[in-house]
Amino acid sequence: MKFTELPTPCFLLDENKLIQNLAVLRDVAQRSGAKILLAQKAFSMFSVYPLIAEYLDGTTASGLFEARLGKEHFGKETHVFSPAYTEQEFGELLQYADHIVFNSFSQWKAYGNYARIAGKSCGLRINPECSTQDPDHAMYDPCGPTSRLGVTLENFQPEMLNGIDGFHFHTLCEQNSDALVRTVAAFESKFGAYMEGMKWLNLGGGHHITRDDYDVEKLVSLIIYLRRKYNVEVYLEPGEAVVLGAGYLVGTVLEIVHNHAHIAILDTSAACHMPDVLEVPYRPPVFRSGQPNEKAFTYLLTGRTCLAGDIIGEYSFDNRLLVGDQVVFGDMALYTMVKTNTFNGMPLPNIAIRRVSGTDEVVRAFGYEDFKNRLS
Repeated sequence: MKFTELPTPCFLLDENKLIQNLAVLRDVAQRSGAKILLAQKAFSMFSVYPLIAEYLDGTTASGLFEARLGKEHFGKETHVFSPAYTEQEFGELLQYADHIVFNSFSQWKAYGNYARIAGKSCGLRINPECSTQDPDHAMYDPCGPTSRLGVTLENFQPEMLNGIDGFHFHTLCEQNSDALVRTVAAFESKFGAYMEGMKWLNLGGGHHITRDDYDVEKLVSLIIYLRRKYNVEVYLEPGEAVVLGAGYLVGTVLEIVHNHAHIAILDTSAACHMPDVLEVPYRPPVFRSGQPNEKAFTYLLTGRTCLAGDIIGEYSFDNRLLVGDQVVFGDMALYTMVKTNTFNGMPLPNIAIRRVSGTDEVVRAFGYEDFKNRLS
């Protein structure tokens, strides 16, 4: 039985699972008093923004285009942080952003007055220099020794805080609340003395709040502690947690070849449709599969670009894979659609929603013009 009757490759978002995640996040917000924002860098499927807006307080953006998308399609609060703003974009950015976070005192000096005159709430990103990443996530560690993200204590200039409404730090990646507790302790030790008079504290993203083993009670207690101690609004900006386990990428087997291994060529691609597989690297879950040689038939799943390294990984199955079989990758809403590309002229996957009713509906299909219009 096919997972979906829709044409493949296709991203498929499970509306039921999305709502389950959102309910968890809303419960955290209600019990802790925090405001929770969608980090669009992980998930920007704006067709479901009206649904998400029923549960969350706004969006975060990494620059002009995300800020505009959030303002136009989500509404509510729009927060933006960039390691460096450009003069050409900053004026337009002020049309969309409510909160603007600066990465350095020099950026604050360059653009802060413009933001304040426009009535924006301004913040400063802090680097507490507290690494909690495991080695596999070193490339995502904003507290690494050469990180460009946030102001360290050595570079802190308290005399320039006039006009700053809040601090922001983002140090986590797919982590539990114990890592946040350690980070908050480091932040307080180094920067707590400067919290007097601040209006808000943004704890960033990377919180896997909707994961089964996440310690929600510890998170709620920590937020309440911060709100009471410093009398500030507390923000969280998860991305992955919003859609964790809620998305699939469905592909179809186009060809089976053999070269020291059984190799299945799919109509999807690691390089084009799930680049984290190559960048991290990352082994995505596949429905009804096991580790290599765990089940009767083992295959190397690959894409159909000309890149020799367009390899998704080795998986085993109970039955032989045949041309025309569907292969379903799990957890494919986060950091997938936002990273797709058309290398080799590969078509982008359709984007679809599995409604609460169980019906599958394509909300966006892509074609030649989407490839062509990226070029000149």
